[in-house]
Amino acid sequence: MRVSVIVITRNETRNISAALESVRWADDIVVVDSGSTDDTVAIARRYTDRVVTHAWEGYGAQKNYAAGLAAHDWVFSLDADERVTPALTQEIRALLAEGPARQGYRIPRVTRYLGRWIRSTDWYPDRQLRLYDRRTGRWNDRRVHESVAVDGAVGQLEAEIEHRPYRDIAHHLRTIDRYSTLAADQMRAEGRSVRWIELVARPPLAFLRNYVARLGVRDGAPGLIVSILNSYYVFLKHAKRWEQLRAIDPGAGQTP
Repeated sequence: MRVSVIVITRNETRNISAALESVRWADDIVVVDSGSTDDTVAIARRYTDRVVTHAWEGYGAQKNYAAGLAAHDWVFSLDADERVTPALTQEIRALLAEGPARQGYRIPRVTRYLGRWIRSTDWYPDRQLRLYDRRTGRWNDRRVHESVAVDGAVGQLEAEIEHRPYRDIAHHLRTIDRYSTLAADQMRAEGRSVRWIELVARPPLAFLRNYVARLGVRDGAPGLIVSILNSYYVFLKHAKRWEQLRAIDPGAGQTP
């Protein structure tokens, strides 16, 4: 049984080579780029001739489009800032050789941050459904943290995907700002409300969950920073949704 790897990109010069190098074993690699202005496309073409440009429609829609271009029904979705480990490669190939018993498989993901692999907080094991039969699976249209759902049973693999999402804390903060806006927009689309008390209660609860319940304390200073910034993300997305609900004057604070 063969597998297609799909990757969506935009301005991923720093990441795309290592990502595609980690899936050279795949029978088919499809890269869907949404208008990179750097060398992403040129680098991707060193690994596959299946590189296409498609206007951005959202994370889930972009991945569904890529899956539609795949040469094989079994698809592995990889983000540009991720790497498939040799252990995961062996596990996937062994699974496909014997024939998958499920319609999809979740895979643990470990994140590299501030010089450390973080195996605590909300970041781990962060199981992602990435290997699936496209005949039974489709990505949803969530604005952020999109996921694929399959019509059938889901299994789990043991080897990890390696994730390298942030260059430094400043990059992490910029991402939080962007993703919290998308999360607030998603809450609006779902008709969710936010009360002021949630701005007070949710962030400290998120910190305690990350740092204590999910053992961020074991990862030293990086674990503390992750726990604080995860709680900040929780605060920011709820604050932005609160702002939307109150229709704050867009001209406030501007000089007359």
